[in-house]
Amino acid sequence: MFEAHKTSPRTAALFATQQRWLLSHAALAHFFRPIGDVEPGLSRRSLGLLGPFLGLASRNTAYTFFDEAMKYGVIQPVGDRAAGHGRLAKPSVESLSLLALWYSLHFQALDLLGGGQRHAQFSAQWEGLLPLIQPVVADALFFSPEVRAPGPLYTIFTWIDSGGWLMDRLIAGVDWQALSGQDRYLTDVCSIAYLAQSAGLSRAHTSRKLSEAQSIGGLGWTGRPGHSPIWISRGFYEEYAQFQARKLVILNGALAKALTGCSSASQGAHNCE
Repeated sequence: MFEAHKTSPRTAALFATQQRWLLSHAALAHFFRPIGDVEPGLSRRSLGLLGPFLGLASRNTAYTFFDEAMKYGVIQPVGDRAAGHGRLAKPSVESLSLLALWYSLHFQALDLLGGGQRHAQFSAQWEGLLPLIQPVVADALFFSPEVRAPGPLYTIFTWIDSGGWLMDRLIAGVDWQALSGQDRYLTDVCSIAYLAQSAGLSRAHTSRKLSEAQSIGGLGWTGRPGHSPIWISRGFYEEYAQFQARKLVILNGALAKALTGCSSASQGAHNCE
C-alpha cells in the first residue's frame, strides 16, 4: 500500500482521510451504478447530493472534493457539455488502475489468509469486474458500523490527513509472532520524524496524533520518547483488526457475487471481459 502511495501520491491523497476515502467510494460507485434516487452520472451536482444523502459530508465539502479531483486529473470531463454542476465526469485511467491495485492487494491478502484464487480471478478480468464490485462494496461500507463508527483509538487517526497511513505503519511494525497473551505490542518504530516522513506529514502534526492516542492508553514509548520503540495497546490493535476484517469480508462477498454473475452471463454467450 505504501508503494502504491509513492507511485501515485496525488491520486492516493483522495483516500487520505476516512471522509475522503468514503467519498471516493461513493463517487466511483455512483459512476458505475446510480445510488438511490440521485441523478445518474458522476457530476459536481450528483456528488453534492450524495455527500449529505449518505451522511458523509456537507454539500459544500463534496463540491470541494469534486473540484480537487477534477483539478488534479483524478476525474476527467465527459463529452463537450458546458462546464457547471451537471457536467459529467469519469475516473481517469490512472485512478481506475489505482482502484484495481487496491482491490488486487486485498484479494491477495484474502488468498494468503484462506487460500483460493481471488487475486488471479480478479486480475484476469478486472476491467469487467470493477463495475460489478464497486457499487456492492461501497454500499456495504456505508452501512457497516465497524467502518462508519470504529473505536476511539482508530478514530483519532482516520479523520486526519494520512492518519490511516500512520496506523498502517505502526501495525506493520508489530512482531505478530509475539502477540499472544500480551496487552502491549512492540513495534519497530522509534522515530517520530521517520513516521511523519513515511506518511507525508509534519513532525508536529504526527506528534500531536501520537499524544492523543497516548492520552487514552492506545500507545506509548518503551523508554525515552522519540528515541525508543513505540508500543501499541491490545485495544488499539483489535480496533484496527476489526476494521480490516470487516473490509475484507465485504470485498470477499462482492467478488464472489460478481463472479457468480459473470458465470451466469457467460452461459448466455456473454462474459465480464
